[in-house]
Amino acid sequence: MLRYTISRLLQALFVVLIMSFLLFVMIGLMPGDPIENMLEGNPSLTPETIAQMRELYGTNQPLLVRYGHWLTTALQGDFGYSNLYSRPVMDVLLPALTQTSKLLIATLIVSIPLALLLGSLAARRPNGMVDSVISFFSFAAISLPNFWISLLLIILFSVNLGWLPASGTPLSNDAPLSEQIARMILPTMVLSLFYVGPLLRYVRASMIETLSSDFVRTARAKGLSEPAVMIRHALRNALIPMVTVLALSFGSLFSGALVVETIFGMLGMGKIIYDAIGNIDFNLALIGLLLATVVTLLSNLLADLAYAWLDPRISLT
Repeated sequence: MLRYTISRLLQALFVVLIMSFLLFVMIGLMPGDPIENMLEGNPSLTPETIAQMRELYGTNQPLLVRYGHWLTTALQGDFGYSNLYSRPVMDVLLPALTQTSKLLIATLIVSIPLALLLGSLAARRPNGMVDSVISFFSFAAISLPNFWISLLLIILFSVNLGWLPASGTPLSNDAPLSEQIARMILPTMVLSLFYVGPLLRYVRASMIETLSSDFVRTARAKGLSEPAVMIRHALRNALIPMVTVLALSFGSLFSGALVVETIFGMLGMGKIIYDAIGNIDFNLALIGLLLATVVTLLSNLLADLAYAWLDPRISLT
């Protein structure tokens, strides 16, 4: 297990290196000039000043030279400066990553138990009334766009009923815990609905296959109760493909968080990267996307390690 973990971490480092180069090239080819954007509104701006700034920041050098300089400084722990926020990049991204992590963790806490419950109920009697209702709910959750659900919930719970705040970010850093939780409810509801739809479809399909297995029939023949069969035998085996889905769909969950954070005004990773690209803050966008890549790779590694824990027959070599 230790050798496999070290091997996967080394592979992840190689992938991060390749992704850093690809992201650097793609962001560098985007339209817009970060130097002109940084100096925008300066009445004393002249072509000579722009040329001097490009020389200072090295943007007039070839792409490979710029990437080599950026990689060297990044390996030394210097990730650059954000022109948009006038702060070091990591000072902007770390609080945003914390905010996004809270949203993603809350979403997983809500969506995973809900998907397990609904998927198991639907699998007990396939094509029955309960299965039809749950399947309709899952298709609706998959089909309805995030922005539409977000606006609908804001109108209902914030504007009409006044129960919950429309913004997902507290007005101050010292806001009480109750206010922080209240502001997380609507974004969590939207993102959980987005995530639980496809997840419960996989749980349903996996449970139907598992419930028709010989070991489940043997457990029932031994006189075990239906809850014991479902929880101790069927659900445990059905969790293995679910772990795969959780890891592979983490990227889509992260992209869904971008939309939700933008609508609810949450200062998370999605909104920070979106604003950085829109305001031609290439350094902030690059580090933000690279940080998202690292989080995705780590989630895939944790999924592989979870296989061995759920099913000891799986060998990680």
